[in-house]
Amino acid sequence: MGLAILLGCFILGMLIGMPIAFALGLAALLAAFHEGVPQIIVFQRMIAGMNVFSLLAIPFFIFAGELMMRGGIALRLVQFAQAVVGRMRGGLGLVNVLSSMLFGGISGSAVADTSALGSVLIPMMRARGYDDDFSVNVTVTSSIAGVVVPPSHNMILYSLAAGGGISISGLFLAGVVPGALMCLCLGIATYAVAVRRGYPSEAFPGWRAVAMAGLVAIPGLLTAVVIIGGVISGIFTVTESAAVGVIYALLVTGVVYRSLGLRAFWESVVQSIRTTAMVMILIGTATSFAYFLALYEVPALILDALLGVSDNPLVILLLINLSLLVLGTFMDMGALILICTPIFLPVVREIGMDPVQFGIVLMMNLGLGLTTPPVGACLFVGCSIAKVRIESVLRTIWPFYLAVLVALALTTYLPAVSLTLPGLLQGG
Repeated sequence: MGLAILLGCFILGMLIGMPIAFALGLAALLAAFHEGVPQIIVFQRMIAGMNVFSLLAIPFFIFAGELMMRGGIALRLVQFAQAVVGRMRGGLGLVNVLSSMLFGGISGSAVADTSALGSVLIPMMRARGYDDDFSVNVTVTSSIAGVVVPPSHNMILYSLAAGGGISISGLFLAGVVPGALMCLCLGIATYAVAVRRGYPSEAFPGWRAVAMAGLVAIPGLLTAVVIIGGVISGIFTVTESAAVGVIYALLVTGVVYRSLGLRAFWESVVQSIRTTAMVMILIGTATSFAYFLALYEVPALILDALLGVSDNPLVILLLINLSLLVLGTFMDMGALILICTPIFLPVVREIGMDPVQFGIVLMMNLGLGLTTPPVGACLFVGCSIAKVRIESVLRTIWPFYLAVLVALALTTYLPAVSLTLPGLLQGG
C-alpha cells in the first residue's frame, strides 16, 4: 500500500502538471505519513542529498557552459567543422553533427548544444536550401552528444545517485568513444538522407583555410582538455576542475575572442543560478523519494520481475533499455538519473555489467528522451528556433533515431566500447 501511495502520488502530480521536484517531494511526504515515519526525515534526506561537496562542480559546469554558449565559441567551432566536412554532400548537416560533438565536449549540455548551434546552423541551412525538418532533426539528435561526451554534469548526478563509489573521471573517459560512435552513426544517417534529397555540398576552402579555422577554434577546444585533463591527471578534483573551467572560459570568451560583453555575462550568471536552483531542489526531493524506494525494496522487486521474464542478461538489458527509453519520453533527465540509478544499478550489477558502462548506457537512453515528445526539451528548442511544428519534424526523424539506437545497442552489448579507454588511461 505504501509503494502504491508513493508511486501514485508521483504519477498523479506529473499528470496534473506539477513540477517534477514538487511531485517527488510530496510523494515522499505522503509515504512518510502513511508509514508513521517522522516527516522531518524527508527534509533531513533532502538536505543530506544536497549537502555533498562534489555537487559544487555542477554550478561551475553549468556556468562554464553558459559562458561558452554566449561567448562565441560555438560560432568558431561551426566555422572549423564547415572547413573540414562542408565539401561533402549535405555538408552543412555533417557540419552540424561534428559541431555538436565538439561543442558537447565543452558545454556538457544537450539543451545548450541545441540552442547555441541551432541558432547558428538552422538559419544557415535554410539559406542553403535545406528543408527545415532535416535541419531540426540533425540539430536535436546530434545534441545528445552533450550528455555523453565529457564533461557532463549528468555524470556527476549518476555518480551521486550510485552512492558516490563510481569514478567520475572514469565516466568522463567512458563517454568519449560512445559519443564519437553515436556521432558517426548520425553522420552516416545525415549523409544518406542528404543524398536522397539531393542537398548540395559546400566548396572546399583549401587546406590553408582549414588550418586557420582550426587555429581559431583551438582556444575553445582546449576548454574540454583543461577540464578533463585536470581530473584524469589528478591535478584537480572534479570540483576544482569545473572552477578552473569557468576561469578558462572567461579568459577565452572575454580576452582571446573578446566576444563576451557585460550583458552576455550577466545573462550567463542569471541563467546559471536558475538552472542550479532547479537541479539542487530536484536532487534533494529525489533523494527523499529514493529513500522510500529503498525502504519498499523496489530494486529487488524489479530484479525479480525481470528474472521472471528471462534470466538471459541480453534480454534483461534489452528490457532495461526499453524501460529507460519509455520513461525518458515523459520525465526530466536529471530526475530519471536520480530515480532510476538506485533501481536499475543493482539489477545490472547482478548480471555482471560494469557500473561505468551502465552509466553511459543510461546517459544515451535518457539523452534520446530529450529529443522525443511530449517533454523533449531539445526537440522543443530546435522547433522553436526553426519556427516549425513538431509534427512535421517527427514524420522524418526516424533515420536519426535509428542511428542513435544503433550506437546505444553497441554500447550496451559490447563493453569494450565504453570501458577500453578508461582501462587504458587509468590502468584498470
